[in-house]
Amino acid sequence: MLLAATVLGACGGGNTAQQTAKTPAPADKPAATAPAPAADPKKTDKIYIPVISKGFQHQFWQAVKQGAEKAAKEFQVEITFEGPETESQVDKQIEMLQAALGKNPKAIAFAALDSKASIPLLQKAKAANIPVVGFDSGVDSDIPITTAATDNVAAAALAADKMAELINSEGEIALVVHDQTSRTGIDRRDGFVNRIKEKYPKIKIVDIQYGGGDQLKSTDLAKAIIQAHPNVKGFFGANEGSAIGVLNAVGEMKKDGKIIVIGYDSGKQQIDAIKSGKMAGAITQDPIGIGYWSVKAAVQAIKGETVKKSIDTGFHWYDKTNIDSAEIKPLLYN
Repeated sequence: MLLAATVLGACGGGNTAQQTAKTPAPADKPAATAPAPAADPKKTDKIYIPVISKGFQHQFWQAVKQGAEKAAKEFQVEITFEGPETESQVDKQIEMLQAALGKNPKAIAFAALDSKASIPLLQKAKAANIPVVGFDSGVDSDIPITTAATDNVAAAALAADKMAELINSEGEIALVVHDQTSRTGIDRRDGFVNRIKEKYPKIKIVDIQYGGGDQLKSTDLAKAIIQAHPNVKGFFGANEGSAIGVLNAVGEMKKDGKIIVIGYDSGKQQIDAIKSGKMAGAITQDPIGIGYWSVKAAVQAIKGETVKKSIDTGFHWYDKTNIDSAEIKPLLYN
């Protein structure tokens, strides 16, 4: 009996070890935590596309996620949507991209925080015949088969025209931009600055600062600019966090009504500020469309269909006069 018990115990331990080795942890996790489709035989044939964004801290990215999930449902593919905690964490995003490549996806949708840093990993994706779709923010490479994004240069130029109109085409202004490494940061800055230089010689840009899209940091930067340039007449905040930071600074410095604030994106705080008159207006993108097209284009590439080299998802100026219009309202998010 003792011998039999020993043999049975050994068999039981062997089976447990074997089960542990054959059952990887990710297979039991929900889709939002980067699934491993090959671990589940029922999902072997399902297309898996990781969608790696620039962050989660703004409502903009939640709207992009909504669009990506809409496309995933429509085209019956499996996606994960992830991004670093803040838009300054380039290294964290690169780690996410590396991990995504390790899951052998059929395609990858990627919004680069740094237009150059990700290129070596994207080259690996290309070598493995994994199509890469850029969204929101492209990279300095022809590896992505397409990029679904706003024409940020044109959109920022429109913001510059609106600023000039509101300050009578003369005076000092400043910019708070989310970064100088992503394609969106570069294009929004240059689109705004170049339009001012080309068309409005009496407007002087006194400072450009980079707040990483963080409201608190952007607030401090804008306050420092106001202190250094007490005659500043206007600010352009180049993304949601930058714009809210500028708004906070103007309020804290008791400059409401004295400094024109123009933003980019929407979200509840900007919507409320525009309705109350604290912000003059802003550029809105179509974040749901950006997310939707990032996944749709990836599916098209996997199927070998023709995909446009760039997908312009559009932009609009909104202010008190049209914020509740049928054209603008669907593009705003709370």
